[in-house]
Amino acid sequence: MGGIGKTTLARLVYNQMSHHFESKSFIADIREVSDKCGLVSLQKQFLSEIFHDECFNFFNVLEGSDIISHMLSRKKVLVVLDDVDNIQHLKCLVGRHDWFGLGSRIIVTTRDEHLLQSCQIDDVYKATTLNLEDALQLFNLKAFQSDTMPKDDFIELSNQVVNYADGLPLALEVFGSFLCGRDATQWRSAIERLKRDSNKEILNKLRISFDGLVEREKNIFLDVACFFNGEKKDFVMKILEGCEFFLDIGIDVLVKKSLIKVDNNNQRLWMHALLQEMGRKIVQEKCVDDPGKRCRLWKEIDIHHILTKKYGESSWMLNLSADIFLKMKKLRLLKVLCLSNCDNLKYLSNELRLLDWKGCPLRSLPSSFQPDNLVTLLLPYSCIEQLWKGNRPLNKLKMMNLEGSQNLIKTPDFTTALNLEVLILEGCTKLVDVHPSIGVLKNLKLLNLRDCKSLRTLPTKIGMKSLETLILSGCSSLIRFPEIDGKMERLKTLDLSGCYRVESLSDNLQQAKFLEELDWSETTITEPPSFIFKLKNIKILSFNGCKGPSSKLRPNLPSLFKVFQGRRTNPMARMLPLLSCLSSLRELKLRDCNLCEGDIPSDISCLSSLTDLDLSGNNFISIPASLTGLSKLESLELSNCNMCTLGEADIHGLSSLRYLYLRGNNFITIPLALTQLSRLDSLQLSSCMKLKSLPELPTSIKDMRIDDCASLKVVASLSNVSNLVDLDFIRAINCFKLAENIKALTLLKRHLKGFANSRKKFEVVMPGSEIPEWFSQQKSDSSIKIPFRKDSEWIGVACCCIFVNNDASRDNEVIGCGAYIYCRNCEKASCNGTIFQGRNHRRVHWGGWLMGKEINQPVMKDHLFLCYWSRDELCPFSEDKYGDCETNNLWTTDCLDQKCDELEVSFSDSDFEDNAKVKNCGVRIVYGKDLEEIKELQCHTTQSCPSFEHIHRYSGHNDGSVGSTSRIKRKHNIYEETEEEGPQPKRMQKFFNFMMGQL
Repeated sequence: MGGIGKTTLARLVYNQMSHHFESKSFIADIREVSDKCGLVSLQKQFLSEIFHDECFNFFNVLEGSDIISHMLSRKKVLVVLDDVDNIQHLKCLVGRHDWFGLGSRIIVTTRDEHLLQSCQIDDVYKATTLNLEDALQLFNLKAFQSDTMPKDDFIELSNQVVNYADGLPLALEVFGSFLCGRDATQWRSAIERLKRDSNKEILNKLRISFDGLVEREKNIFLDVACFFNGEKKDFVMKILEGCEFFLDIGIDVLVKKSLIKVDNNNQRLWMHALLQEMGRKIVQEKCVDDPGKRCRLWKEIDIHHILTKKYGESSWMLNLSADIFLKMKKLRLLKVLCLSNCDNLKYLSNELRLLDWKGCPLRSLPSSFQPDNLVTLLLPYSCIEQLWKGNRPLNKLKMMNLEGSQNLIKTPDFTTALNLEVLILEGCTKLVDVHPSIGVLKNLKLLNLRDCKSLRTLPTKIGMKSLETLILSGCSSLIRFPEIDGKMERLKTLDLSGCYRVESLSDNLQQAKFLEELDWSETTITEPPSFIFKLKNIKILSFNGCKGPSSKLRPNLPSLFKVFQGRRTNPMARMLPLLSCLSSLRELKLRDCNLCEGDIPSDISCLSSLTDLDLSGNNFISIPASLTGLSKLESLELSNCNMCTLGEADIHGLSSLRYLYLRGNNFITIPLALTQLSRLDSLQLSSCMKLKSLPELPTSIKDMRIDDCASLKVVASLSNVSNLVDLDFIRAINCFKLAENIKALTLLKRHLKGFANSRKKFEVVMPGSEIPEWFSQQKSDSSIKIPFRKDSEWIGVACCCIFVNNDASRDNEVIGCGAYIYCRNCEKASCNGTIFQGRNHRRVHWGGWLMGKEINQPVMKDHLFLCYWSRDELCPFSEDKYGDCETNNLWTTDCLDQKCDELEVSFSDSDFEDNAKVKNCGVRIVYGKDLEEIKELQCHTTQSCPSFEHIHRYSGHNDGSVGSTSRIKRKHNIYEETEEEGPQPKRMQKFFNFMMGQL
């Protein structure tokens, strides 16, 4: 990529290293010199820079190469070849390693990585764009002749320019030099002009790489620049392959020339913003005044002009005529957004490769349309009833998506769609059947018919040998699963959940030997086919039953296990192998399956790869003893199982357990053996109405949910919460008896006593009606602002609020609360490239919780939500240009110390739908001296709290009602690091160290 600083970097290293070598040569602009003067001239220039007093007379490249290799073979030289774009440049100047003496260094800069791969290159350093801090510093040097912060009037303007340059050094230098010495009014005018008409010098520099492409590669580049920047690579490849662009080699060339990037997961194509602008500029230049004569259109105003022949119309509501596309005979790509006023379209180009029209209002596509070249058809949520009548040529079609098209009553004939790979008909609720030809699509990889509720039949036989994913979940009218004709060896996922009428599976499914995920939850399959236990690659099995009106259709899952134990006599029992054959099984889901204590076979412990087991909604007295051998089990769900106890021995063998869900059971106490689960992260005991006490918990616990445990009085571990080194979240909604014995502030102070200097956060939700006086700043509102003292003595920020359910009468709602902390400043400030001033603010952290109102009692009384964030936990995050949140590691607590004048804490945010009404709130900046007042807290609490041992000793095991589960959803910061983005000098260090390594 041009302008990224390759030459600058090479020149810097050349200047710093040159004194270590006998001779040196820096040949600049090799591409341009070679085009003008030829390779022989380059060779003579090279030799002359090393041997200053000699004159070289030769007339061909071969002779020049011989002279170079002979005269330099014993010299330690430093050579920089700048802007190489042809393999012949390297062959004639630096041919092989042995042309130069020991310790020599050859540095090559190029826009084409493939050139380096063709030679014996020892190491490659990829120059990258500047991070925000370095970009701002470089811009300031050019615009203000200083690397310090700009004047007040230029702060926001500087940010706009730096963001537009997107880290490209050339752009920063050109923009900075152009704006230098101009006033703010001129800056605003220049920035507006920049948005409409980019700087010619920058675009010309970037265009050099484009001009070196062949025609097909240019077309790929322009298609990506105009339509597909940021799209998934596979999606783009499918479309453009239909244009006969030879995509594999074409994309590789563009990547090697740094014109596009493929992200780390090889999922999406990305192009630098200025490269994209350059590409679009190339398209516009072909006809500046008349957009209708351009080869590609993407701007709304241009498209509007073409379709209406008018510019400047105030209304953008288009009523398209039936023949609007009649003159667009060569149209390849058509993407339509938010256009619903086109009921009767007469023509579409037969050259279309992509038709993407979400919410298409048409009932069918034009009768004249022949989709011979169509590769991708995307009409989700359309009004389509039938795509077309009769058979149409679909030879190139690879993807069809009609998701959510609720009027669709008939699928097309797929006989000619031999290359179709993806077919999505999810949510087509009026679709009763599909065309029989769907069963013979040999290249189909994904068939998604989820929630086609009227679908009654599939083809009698299906022979889709390439099929990898078949989704039929929610097809509640489907009568039977089709027979499989031949082998479906590539099938990995089969989802039949919610197919209430399906009673059996095809025996030929046993040929799907690579099947990894099978879900027949909520079907009427009463006997599991024997072949399931021969599928050695199966990783996820879901046999969940169902509740409510459909519960009578629940599968008779106990029979699955009784055949193993010899309790029934039938021929199938002899054919079934042991569970140990499922050695790859990772997840087993048996929720609501009428299983009882003796229905789990002893050899379930042979599932050596099992990490997740869900047995919720069944009937057990305690944890089935056969589970104790599952040493790799990480998640165990036993909610709503009417369990009265957890045996000491039942827990002992679950040494890898991290998540334990025991909601809605009848426990009175939990055994002390729980401490043996040394890796336990999360314990959920919500709606255990009879639970009176909890013993010491494993020190590894991070998350504890005990909502609606109405009888709970004591949690032994909370008496010394500092022992729970990882605990950062406690939720105890409606635990009023517990709240009488221990307060949220007490928990916080115990936490502070043990972990004041660690990278910790701490959040508590429990009953409470008053903000503790300890919170020095309080307000009867959902947010509060406090002055922030700039020093390094503070250790964290604590805040809390009192809330109540905003509307407890609404069922099936969620309730939640979020705490957000913002940094504000009264004077201008700059922190690692971010400038902010006055009313500007940055959200520096947040915490929150969200839960379903599926507990025994609604949240009627006041509750307290308390949050503490340590100094190290307060790392800001900001909205990026795509709307996602990502952690900004360039911000540190030093920024708060030096730049922040005021903190704002807010407990009101749309993320939680305002279902929690905040009455008042409080906040306190926590300093080291605050720890002194809690030294005697532990002793006082021990004397005033009931004894756990006392309650545990006299607790009975009476039966009681079972609550329902409590659903939790917690949002976390999103941070995906794709590349180290430290300061530019640090990124140079590795390259410089390599160059200096053998000196």
